[in-house]
Amino acid sequence: MQEQTAAFPVIRWTENDTGHSARWRSEASMPPPKRVVIADDRISADTAYRYACEGTGMLWRGDFQNARQLLQAMMRRIDKPKKGKTPKAPASMTEAFHLHRQAQSQRARTLAMILIPLEADYRIPLRRAPDVQQACTEAYGPPSEISDASVASLRELLGLVGAHEWRKKGVEIPALGARIHPHYGVFSPVRGEYIDLVAQAPLPSTKLAFDIGTGTGVLSAVLAKRGVQRIVATDQDSRALACARDNIGRLGLDKRVELMQTDLFPPGKAPLIICNPPWVPARPGSPIESAVYDPDSRMLKGFLNGLAAHLEERGEGWLILSDFAEHLGLRSREELTGWIDAAGLKVIGKLDTRPRHGKASDADDSLHAARSAEVTSLWRLAHKPG
Repeated sequence: MQEQTAAFPVIRWTENDTGHSARWRSEASMPPPKRVVIADDRISADTAYRYACEGTGMLWRGDFQNARQLLQAMMRRIDKPKKGKTPKAPASMTEAFHLHRQAQSQRARTLAMILIPLEADYRIPLRRAPDVQQACTEAYGPPSEISDASVASLRELLGLVGAHEWRKKGVEIPALGARIHPHYGVFSPVRGEYIDLVAQAPLPSTKLAFDIGTGTGVLSAVLAKRGVQRIVATDQDSRALACARDNIGRLGLDKRVELMQTDLFPPGKAPLIICNPPWVPARPGSPIESAVYDPDSRMLKGFLNGLAAHLEERGEGWLILSDFAEHLGLRSREELTGWIDAAGLKVIGKLDTRPRHGKASDADDSLHAARSAEVTSLWRLAHKPG
């Protein structure tokens, strides 16, 4: 059973003929399961998979490592091709994209049905459980004295641990000669081709730049390394700003990069304004996906429509954008150039690059035709005459 309070969702279950409840944690904003059963090492993978497909959560009371093995067994069952069924080929790349998103969403819901208890201090009270206290603190915030026990999906907890390891290790950025350390819930700069474009484009000025939607702060750091004296980096997400502050501090750029929490532009004008908005105009399935999916191209349109008012007379706006959405049939090139023109802007140059990630060459991927044709561009924009 589930109950929604003003503060957070609550998950309820019966164990040993006694009713129990706990706080439900889901960074993906997934609702708690409506039905919960107790499960341990004796449950078979087939039974667990059936429960999960029905939307029944399994609150784990067995060995933690056995729960991980069970999750992997469920993954194999989901990903195994159905015997005797040849899926109908999508009529278009747009349909293929929507089918892909539906399948990913259903997969996530099913795999979220193995549930792990957490003590108030984020310890897991199970045999052979790892220490996830630091990973949980980074994602959920420090435990408070009034916090109670909670429940989260095993899949989410493993994601928290993976993000914690990425944060410790960092991502090597050749254009910086240093590492950027992404925080949980902040888009990681693993696709280095767009960073290289910012490192190579001719600078219109080294006086001042605005970095709109800074995320990890990686592009602000690249601009500072290239000699830009002052950068104002904005983001509306507090997690992103904390991440950018951490990275800018690690790189010793605190005095040159100012961070500001706002939606899009800071006050004033600058000779250089850059923005790397989400590339796909679709609804995110969770808050964490907001760095990839932008409903109705809200951020892209907002950047273009506000750029002229914040750009100095001979300044440039740099829009970093993949054409992946065009190959998916979600946005046309004519729409994009029409928005640029309507915003009082003109294109004065464009730098292109091909993606280097593994999926671009994975012929088994359902979106391979779009991924293999993708080009990422840095559009150099300026005021239209008159």
